[in-house]
Amino acid sequence: MGELRWRGLLQDATDGAREHLSSASRSIYIGFDPTAASLHAGNLLVIMTLVHAQRHGHSPVALVGGGTGLIGDPSGKRGERRLLSRDAARANGEAIGRQLARFLEFDESLPNPALLRNNLDWLDGLGLVTFLRDVGKHFSVNQMVSRDSVKRRVAESGAGISFTEFSYSLLQAYDFLELNRRYGCSVQMGGSDQWGNITAGTELVRKMARTRAFGVVSPLLTNSAGTKFGKTETGNVWLDPELTSPYEFYQFWLNTRDQDAVRYLKAFTLLEREEIEELSKELQRSPRDRVAQRALAAEVTRRVHGEDALTAAKRATRALFGGKLENLTEKELGWAFANAPSVEMERSLLENGVPVLIFATSSGVARSLSEARRGLAEGSIYLNNERVTDRELVVTTAHVVGARYIVARRGKKRYRLVRVV
Repeated sequence: MGELRWRGLLQDATDGAREHLSSASRSIYIGFDPTAASLHAGNLLVIMTLVHAQRHGHSPVALVGGGTGLIGDPSGKRGERRLLSRDAARANGEAIGRQLARFLEFDESLPNPALLRNNLDWLDGLGLVTFLRDVGKHFSVNQMVSRDSVKRRVAESGAGISFTEFSYSLLQAYDFLELNRRYGCSVQMGGSDQWGNITAGTELVRKMARTRAFGVVSPLLTNSAGTKFGKTETGNVWLDPELTSPYEFYQFWLNTRDQDAVRYLKAFTLLEREEIEELSKELQRSPRDRVAQRALAAEVTRRVHGEDALTAAKRATRALFGGKLENLTEKELGWAFANAPSVEMERSLLENGVPVLIFATSSGVARSLSEARRGLAEGSIYLNNERVTDRELVVTTAHVVGARYIVARRGKKRYRLVRVV
């Protein structure tokens, strides 16, 4: 737990958790809700707690909530979740499992391999009468109603909470009991918003399995501006490259505020204390170089998307800031200039050749021929990040990058992405 503490990954723990974890190798689990086909950047905080647990000799269990996902966790929600179908929950769970394989070692030849399990395996066949008789009798409705996640919903006018979501904490507690019985799991980790659910599980294990169980929670992370971590103006930063491209993912971390960079290096990377301290000093010496942010973006992108995707994201980033374009793939070029205004141009026009003055006005980097002439005279007109020095230049298909794009620019920031159709 000392590792979690210095990295800012520890907020609270039940009594005895520290001694329990330091005395022997333990089985530790975290649950992952399959409400989407991908995890997001906000999930990385608790994933890293499992990573550190495995690195310190413990056996992590990643539990996909294929069963509880059909119910819905009321924690942090203002209204009822949309109920998932079984097929959607199963497909989402499988996708989440593939993403977790980027972080955890599932190799059975290891002394402490990670396990991936789905709670639908035991919840699906659970009889209601048996469950209420054997499990429900250990829960006080008074205590359940007093939890923040329930109390907030009950208090808010028009919101309320269904019995379905009210019963969620019983099912999560039962997961802990089942994992304890099957795998000797004695510790559950999660975000601090799960504290009530986790302690309900530790109590159920104590009462029904007659053994001690423990909970450890991480803080809910916000950035220095006080906003929820892992979201942008366009929504969640997903781990799935089809939902958030590796370039966008890399940029998210690269744009970390100076005040947050060192904190994020501790929480989201495996860099050692000495390396992070050196990056912190470099950030203080020369904040404009953004050395800490570049290290953060590289480490996290490499882990989530792999080395090739990281290289592509870096190439696209350099292109956006004036780097050469000829080595970029069509996909990378699309990443880099996705937010630039775009225009279409017929390939047949380029086959015949378009004078650069006409091209500048047609693309929109110049509003008129006179403005285009001034831009050429000043040396502020660029094609594919190369300054145009020849006023008689004819733009042809030879200027097309990746068979589809030409990037036109005037000055430092006025980009236009020309899509060749």
